[in-house]
Formats: sequence, C-alpha cells, structure tokens
Amino acid sequence: MQRSLKWLAVLTTLGMLFVLLGGALVTKTGSELGCGRDWPLCHGQFIPDDITAETVIELAHRLVSGVVGILVLALAVASWRIIGHKRETKFLAFLSFFFLFAQALIGAAAVMWGQSDFVLALHFGISLISFSAVLLLTLLIFEVDQKFDASSLKIGKRMKRHTIGVTLYSYLVVYTGALVRHTNASLTCPDWPLCLNSSPGLPLNTYQWIQMGHRFAAGLIFVWIAYITWLAFKHYKGQRVIYWGWFIAFGLVLLQVAAGALVIYTQLNLYIALAHALFISCLFGLLCYFILLISRSTTK
Repeated sequence: MQRSLKWLAVLTTLGMLFVLLGGALVTKTGSELGCGRDWPLCHGQFIPDDITAETVIELAHRLVSGVVGILVLALAVASWRIIGHKRETKFLAFLSFFFLFAQALIGAAAVMWGQSDFVLALHFGISLISFSAVLLLTLLIFEVDQKFDASSLKIGKRMKRHTIGVTLYSYLVVYTGALVRHTNASLTCPDWPLCLNSSPGLPLNTYQWIQMGHRFAAGLIFVWIAYITWLAFKHYKGQRVIYWGWFIAFGLVLLQVAAGALVIYTQLNLYIALAHALFISCLFGLLCYFILLISRSTTK
C-alpha cells in the first residue's frame, strides 16, 4: 500500500508540473482560444475537423489537466486514509484538489466568457498552490519530515519572519510575471534590466509599467533570498536542511532572474520562457517546504 501511494505521489507531482508548464505554453503560444469559445468540447466536437497547432496545444493541456485532476483527487483521498495521522495531511489534501478545481473553473470561464488580464493572471498562481500542496504531500509520504527531524530544528524568530515574508511575497512576484504574459507586455521594454530604449524622451506606458513592476519585484526577491541565504550561512551551518535548502533557493532565484533576462534577449524563446516558469514553480514549492519546517520547529 505504501509503495503504491509513493508511486501515485510521484506521478501526481510530475503531472502537476506538466499542468503548470502546459498552462504557460498555452499562454506563450497564444493558444487560449485554440478550441474557440467551447468547453469542454473543442469547436463543438470532441475532436474537431479543423486542427491547428493552437488547437493541439489547448486540447493537450485540457487532457493533461483532466487526467492530473483525477490523480490529485486519488492522492488526496489515499493520503487522507493512509497518512491522515500526520497533522498537515488533511489540510494539504484539501488544498491540492480545491485549488486545482478552482484553476479548472477559471480556465473554463476564460474560454467561454472571457476574463480580464488581471483575473487571468491568477490562473498560474492558483495552480501553483495546488502543485505546492501536492509536493508537500509527496514529501510527507516519503517521510522526508522524519529524515530531517523538523521538531529538532531550532529556527530563530528572524529567520521565521523572513521565510514567511518572502514566501508570501514570492506569490506577488508570480502574479506580476503572469500579468506580463497575459497583457503581452513581455517585449515592451526591449532592453534589460532597465527600459531605456523603448521610447526615448517619452514616459513609460501602462504595459511598460507592468513589465518594469515585475522586474522590480523580481529584483527585490533576489536580494531578499540572497540575504536569507547569508543568514543561513552565518547561523545555520549545523542544520543541514536549512543551510543547504537556502543555498538551493538562492540558486533557483538566480536561474529565475537569468531566464527572465534571456527571455528578453532571445525575443521570447519558448524553451527559455518555459524554464522561467519551471524555476519559479520549484522555488515556490521549496519555500512552502520551509514553511512546513517552521511550523514544526522550536525557536532558538
């Protein structure tokens, strides 16, 4: 039973990553209406007669999301029954399915009735919460919490405040990045990190403000995580999960910033853009894991 649960957890976690990247792929390729305004059908059919690249991308995303939705529900129920004695299990099981269901409803509503860019930007973030809940469930199933005995960790109040703060703030960074995509503001500033050569002598327009707002938010989280990593280096060398965890977090945010710059320099190269989404997904999942450790740790 435990072995089957572990396989289900791994498959579901990978599936959620595909859902996140698939949603990003749909947005980045402009395939949101690849099936017209029909949902769950595609141009009024299960398999449309006129199939374009956009139709294939949108259909594949719907198929993957549907299959993964079933996996998430199965994982939530199985986790509730088998490891429900762990205090975080039931809460995470609820979050994983609830937010994936909410993501599906928002996606369906966007197809059938349309939504503002500011509402659509929530789509990726909602999926990200579900992914993080599934990831934490997987870690609980593999008893990672016991391998790194969280109850023996001694995390100071300053580290706790910074960890919680940067995790909440990272969600804002995710939202601003999604807003850049949905407003097609990615190349409104053709240089990086500033917006110097867009319209010399003219003030920034709305889309340029959206782009520069995201860059500022991303720059701040880079500095913040660098500072927390320095705290870990200085005070937590004896607690490996904290020490190395924050170095991994710093590596991920560094990759995230580099990918963001390369997106501009390569004129929206699709693979780099998807890597950009992958790095922030992994970083947010890791930050949520730190929150789990904090909830179990004692204070120095």
